[in-house]
Amino acid sequence: MPHSKKPAVLILADGHVFHGLSFGKTGIATGEICFNTGMTGYQEVFTDPSYTGQVLIMNNVHVGNYGVKESDVESSSVKIRGLIARNLEEQFSRMQAKGDLNNYLIENNIVAIDGIDTRALVAHIRTKGAMNCIISSEETDVEKLKEILKAVPDMDGLELASTVSTEKEYEMGDPASPIKVAVLDFGVKQHILQCLVTRGAHIRVHPAKTPYSRLKEFNPNGYFISNGPGDPAAMPYAVTIVKEILNEQKPVFGICLGHQLLALANDIPTFKMHHGHRGLNHPVKNIITGQCEITTQNHGFGVDPEAVRKHPNVEVTHLNLNDDSIEGIRLKDRPAFSVQYHPESTPGPHDSRYLFDRFVEMMQ
Repeated sequence: MPHSKKPAVLILADGHVFHGLSFGKTGIATGEICFNTGMTGYQEVFTDPSYTGQVLIMNNVHVGNYGVKESDVESSSVKIRGLIARNLEEQFSRMQAKGDLNNYLIENNIVAIDGIDTRALVAHIRTKGAMNCIISSEETDVEKLKEILKAVPDMDGLELASTVSTEKEYEMGDPASPIKVAVLDFGVKQHILQCLVTRGAHIRVHPAKTPYSRLKEFNPNGYFISNGPGDPAAMPYAVTIVKEILNEQKPVFGICLGHQLLALANDIPTFKMHHGHRGLNHPVKNIITGQCEITTQNHGFGVDPEAVRKHPNVEVTHLNLNDDSIEGIRLKDRPAFSVQYHPESTPGPHDSRYLFDRFVEMMQ
């Protein structure tokens, strides 16, 4: 049952209007609309920094049914701009949960709307493509809201990584470890860092615009280029840093945005996808081994497939079996590789965690 019978409205940039009920904070939220097809893991999804600037549709019929828990997070706060659902549940079944989703959204200042036919809405986005939207439980005048929506910047060309990166350096893992990893934080998920630490690495996490000279001072065995939000083509500062890192000839591993930045550092362009990949069940083939993986994904930009295949020094390692998009690359002349998906898989299956093992083996 909805927490409030207060009306709320959702408006898309193409003029479509949807009416529902208010949930979470009363207010107005704007951003690029996107959808996640996962049935579980909503709290990890909401706190993933890669969702910064986006209004999220959860395609599962019920959201909130197992409550919220302090440990089920990928960052210190909710990063989505707004939430759209069919049924946002107040009552939860998990004994370990510390509260309900409604209060969690209120505490994190997130405007939400339910009572929306999310499957029809997702079908619309899949057909028409990504676009901006506005949710409001404060102002319901459609024409006024359309004027507000016009002023919302497009994700294409938007640099967001530096806004969610850590402000100060911090370290994790055993300082006595022989494996040291310098992490460039463009919006890194905490479970990615944990996957490195549990494999024995001592890591130092650096702000997005940390110069290469400072990264090198840590004397790392390898470099990790993190995931994050926004348009990679709007991050020339990051491309420069990655190029400098590659010249050192030490192991480099990139995930999601890090994958795109590795491509850009090799003069391979990126592009804005029609509606992106977000969910827990995307099939990917490792074309080096011939094995397939079920992967967790969250990205709205991709690497130009023609440019990758024409590049003399870059090899494709992974392909998406739904649309043949590039999901992984490696360099032929240095120990650097990346994947577009999320091998830490929180939430999701753990098919791809071998990639962290591979990175550690390269450093050893």
